[in-house]
Amino acid sequence: MNKKIKKGMYGYRKARRKRQLIIIAGFLAAIAALLISRLFISWTSLNNLLTISAILLVLPMANTASPLVAAWKIKETPQDFYEAVRPYEEKFPVLYDLIITSNDLIMPIDAAVIHPGGVYLFCPQKDINVKKGEKFLNEMLTGWKLDGNAKIMVEKRNYLNRLASLKPVTEEEDDGSAPHVEKLLKSLSM
Repeated sequence: MNKKIKKGMYGYRKARRKRQLIIIAGFLAAIAALLISRLFISWTSLNNLLTISAILLVLPMANTASPLVAAWKIKETPQDFYEAVRPYEEKFPVLYDLIITSNDLIMPIDAAVIHPGGVYLFCPQKDINVKKGEKFLNEMLTGWKLDGNAKIMVEKRNYLNRLASLKPVTEEEDDGSAPHVEKLLKSLSM
C-alpha cells in the first residue's frame, strides 16, 4: 500500500524533493522533445510554434524548480530525532519536516509540537535568527487570532527536555486552537 506523505508528516521533505525532481525532469523532457522535433519540421509556422511552446514551458518549470533550489541544502529529519519525538504524538499534535518561509527567512523545522502553552519548534539550523523567526511566527499566530506563543529551539537536547516537561492537555485546558495552529504552520511551509 503506497500511502502519500502529506505536509507535516515525517519524510515529507524527501518525498516532496523527489516529486519536484520528477516534475522538472518531465518538463525538461518535453522541452527537449519540442526543440528536437523542430529539426525534422520544415514548415516555418509550425517550427515557430514549437519554439514558442518550448519557451513557455520554461516558466512553470522555473516555478517548480525555485523552491527546490532554495530548500536543496536542507536535510531531512534524522530518524533518531523522529523516534525521540514520536511518543509525544499521543499527547499533542506534532508536525514534522516543515520548511517555514517568510520574506527573509527559510527555517527548516524538524518538529513542531502544538500545546496550549505554546508552539515549540525545533530548527536544526544553528545560525538562524531565532528572535526574528519567533517574531514572524507570533505575528502570524496573532493575525489568525491565536495565542502568539511560538518558541524556536536550535538545541536538540533542550527541545527534547522541553517536550518532556509538557503536561498532557486536559479538557479544561484545550481551547480548540490546535487544528488552526496546525493549518497555519502548514500554510507557512513550502
